[in-house]
Amino acid sequence: MAQKVRVRFAPSPTGPLHIGGVRTALFNYLFAKKHGGDFILRIEDTDQTRYVEGAEDYVKEALAWCNIPYDEGPGKEKDCGPYRQSERKELYKNYAQELIDSGNAYYAFDAAEELNAHRKEHESQGKTFIYNWHNRLKLTNSLSLSAEEVQQKLDAGEAYVVRFKSPSSEILHMTDQIRGGIQIDTSVLDDKVLFKSDGMPTYHLANIVDDHLMKISHVIRGEEWLPSMPLHVLLYKAFGWEAPKFAHLPLILKPTGKGKLSKRDGDKLGFPVFPLQWKDPKTGDLASGYREDGYLPETVINMLAFLGWNAGEGSEKEMYSLDELIEAFSLEHVSKSGSKFDPEKTKWFQHQYLQLENNSALAKKYSKILKEKGLTPSQEEVIEVVATIKERATFVSDFWELSSFYFEAPTEFDAKAYKKAWKEDTSAIMRQVIHQLESMSNFSQEHVQHELKSWITSQEIGFGKVMQPLRLSLVGAMKGPDLFHILSFIGKEESINRIEFAIAQA
Repeated sequence: MAQKVRVRFAPSPTGPLHIGGVRTALFNYLFAKKHGGDFILRIEDTDQTRYVEGAEDYVKEALAWCNIPYDEGPGKEKDCGPYRQSERKELYKNYAQELIDSGNAYYAFDAAEELNAHRKEHESQGKTFIYNWHNRLKLTNSLSLSAEEVQQKLDAGEAYVVRFKSPSSEILHMTDQIRGGIQIDTSVLDDKVLFKSDGMPTYHLANIVDDHLMKISHVIRGEEWLPSMPLHVLLYKAFGWEAPKFAHLPLILKPTGKGKLSKRDGDKLGFPVFPLQWKDPKTGDLASGYREDGYLPETVINMLAFLGWNAGEGSEKEMYSLDELIEAFSLEHVSKSGSKFDPEKTKWFQHQYLQLENNSALAKKYSKILKEKGLTPSQEEVIEVVATIKERATFVSDFWELSSFYFEAPTEFDAKAYKKAWKEDTSAIMRQVIHQLESMSNFSQEHVQHELKSWITSQEIGFGKVMQPLRLSLVGAMKGPDLFHILSFIGKEESINRIEFAIAQA
């Protein structure tokens, strides 16, 4: 029977979650759901010195906003918990001891000053110091010391680390689900620290032990972890455990395509690199987020899915719901090379998703903006305005710029447009328009349109000579949707008042 697909997203709570991390979570989620598996959230907080208050809650809130729910994790405890590494620390010491007992790891008592001296000596000769097979017997560890000396140091409470004993001359053959076959000569690997004397494991040991105990079938993570893959595969061998399948996702690159996308790029070019706004608990600095900048979660998910994945040859479809992504997703179609981040494409997705959004839901969001401006139109009126203007909007925050004239009369006019539209005879023509509007008992859009157009035709006045100054009077600029909709919406009295104000300014 095939092993059940179980994947995990394992961020460290050291600050806000970068969108690269959100993409890793998304790809894990899509893969799990495609194969009827489980998506697990694990908080890797072994490095307490880098722990940031609120970062774990931020991760959970970001996943919830993006609609990427986890099946197991903090707050959703199941058989494989606890899901914070700091709450599992008693586990790791036994596994470190198991590696020492099997000869796959050893105690190292080298002081930091000793190792620094070795590094400087190597640097002076143009070399890089690597702690491994070629020098470990000359250093202070349980391979070079007698059993009695080791025990004495342990009994005396001397500081130590547990290092992995990398094989000295083995060609390690590995397979990455995205990159294919990889091989490495183990003689170039260093003896990584697995466990520290403060009782905490390093990432490498905790990661392997947790993945094994949580029955993880596939490790899908960022490309930056590719150099750790040989050590992780060797650790599985050392424990005698079956390793999961590994897949390393390509980097998300700067918009220029050169280098990894960073917060600095977003700050410089004016786009977020975090899903939610983040306030640094130490400095109080605010970093923008997609949610607070007005993006829809569907936009962010669709945009991230296409950073490093495609649906395969011949597919031109760009808009995918989460369910459609689950159906279409496969690791075979994840790219090996980095994917360039395109802020304009993200805005394109946002525009598309805004058009699909329910007018009533958008009206509720817009009503909050109107309320802040002291305006309280009915929900029906706001829905009507939204339906009229949303095709020109990308964000709900664009709505006021596109529709303020529905709720407030202009107090000034676009100078260039006024000069172009308001001629010597315009005020006289506008007074005739007022007369026409006053005579109408039915002020519906269709009726006003029919009556005004008929009148313009009968008077043999050019349409532009009426419609341009009329729009300017109602809107304050040469913009906005159907002019007859504006007239009908604001009503007869308000329409006339606005035209009279425009005449008075001439």
